[in-house]
Amino acid sequence: MTDVHADTDIDRAHSVEAVSDLATRISENVEQVIVGHHDAIEDIIVTLFARGHLLLEDVPGVGKTMLARAIATSIEGSFERIQFTPDLLPSDVTGVNVFNQQTSEFEFRKGPVFGNVVLGDEINRAPPKTQAALLEVMEELQVTSDGITRPVPDPFTVIATQNDVEPDRTYDLPLAELDRFMKKIHLGYPNESEETELLGRVSGHHPIESLEPVATSADVRDARETILSVTVSEPVRRYVSRLAADTRERAHLGVSPRGSIALIRAAQARAALDSRDYVVPDDVQREIRSVWAHRIRTTSGESGLDVVERALEYVPVE
Repeated sequence: MTDVHADTDIDRAHSVEAVSDLATRISENVEQVIVGHHDAIEDIIVTLFARGHLLLEDVPGVGKTMLARAIATSIEGSFERIQFTPDLLPSDVTGVNVFNQQTSEFEFRKGPVFGNVVLGDEINRAPPKTQAALLEVMEELQVTSDGITRPVPDPFTVIATQNDVEPDRTYDLPLAELDRFMKKIHLGYPNESEETELLGRVSGHHPIESLEPVATSADVRDARETILSVTVSEPVRRYVSRLAADTRERAHLGVSPRGSIALIRAAQARAALDSRDYVVPDDVQREIRSVWAHRIRTTSGESGLDVVERALEYVPVE
C-alpha cells in the first residue's frame, strides 16, 4: 500500500528546498548592490515571503532606497517610490478619479501604491491622514476609491523608511499603522572594509543599473504558498501565546493577536529558508525581536525590545 502521507512529506520537503534556493539567489543578487547587510536582506526576504511589510528606521544615506530597488529588480517586480512630505495628500498615494473630457467619464489614475515593491520614503514626514492611506492596502491588499475596490499587484510589499534624526519635523506613526509592519529593522553604518568595497563598486556605473532578475513574481507567489504549508505544532503555538501574554503583563500595551500571527508567519518563512517544513522554537526566538519590539508601548523607561528580552528570559520552552 502506498503511503500517501509519506509522499506528501517528500513533496513539502522539496518545496521548502526550492524556497531556500530562491531566497539564496535573491540574497546573493541583492548583495551585488548592497554591501554588508546580509542579515537585513534576509529580513526583507522573510518579510516578502511571509506576506508582510517592513519598516526601516535609520539615518539618511545608508542604502535603504537601493535595497528596496534591488529586491524589486531581483524578483522582476514593479518598483514604486513615494516620497512622503508634509503636503502629500492621500490621493497622491492611492490614486484619484480624473474627469476625461473626451469620454465625459471619470477615470481612475492609479497611485504609486500599485506596485509589487512599494518604497514609502521617510513615511513619518507626512501627517497622519496621509499615512492612514496605507492602512487598507497594507492589510487587505486593495484600494477603495469612490466605492470601487481595486486589488494591488500580487505579490505586494511595502518597505517604508522612517527618519529618526529630525523628530521636530516628523509625525509619530499611529500604532495601528506600526502594527501592520511585520518587521522593523535598522541598517546602520558599514564598517571600514565594507565602505571601502562600496566605494569601489560605485566609482563607475552604479551596480543597480546592471542588476538582472534572478526570479519572477510567480516564484515569490509559489514560495508564499509553500510557506503557508510549513507546520506549526501546538507546542510552538502555545509558546508564542505565552510570550504574547507575558508582554501584555509587563507593558502598558503588549503584543496584539496580529503581532502573534505575524511572528508565526515570519517563523514559517525562516524555517523554509533553512530548508525545514516545520517550525521550531529557535525560529520564533530568531524572529521575535524584529517582529514584536516596535508593537509594544511601556510607561516605564523600558523599551519594547527590553520587554521582548524579558519574555524570552522568563517564558520557558515546553
